[in-house]
Amino acid sequence: MRVHHVGYLVKRLEKARNGFSSLGFQAAGEAVYDGCRDIDILFMEKDGWLVELVSPRSEASVVAKLIKTYKNAPYHLCYEADDFLAELAELEKSGLTKIDSPAPAPALDGRRVCFLMSPHIGLVELLEGPPPAAR
Repeated sequence: MRVHHVGYLVKRLEKARNGFSSLGFQAAGEAVYDGCRDIDILFMEKDGWLVELVSPRSEASVVAKLIKTYKNAPYHLCYEADDFLAELAELEKSGLTKIDSPAPAPALDGRRVCFLMSPHIGLVELLEGPPPAAR
């Protein structure tokens, strides 16, 4: 597993984009709507670091309650795994609790993601690695 990105919860995607741009980050593509989670996502990159800006689209969004509690803040680390199912099982075995089922992520080329919770480190996202031919 390797770190892929830091998930950053934001109220307004465009304002956050401007804020990160002032720190030297550049958009790594266009904003994407994830209908399953009812969120808008934009990846920003600087010096090899990826930040995923995540903004709720409505009160039904999976992060709507979090934005009220935490405001604009980092809220998860995402790890990319070449062997997604094996790493997922290993994380569960080590004490993390799966809080959803693996599902395609529109902002990540449809690769599967799964979120897990640790009482010691918080929210972790596991991302399916690219196909072997793309590595």
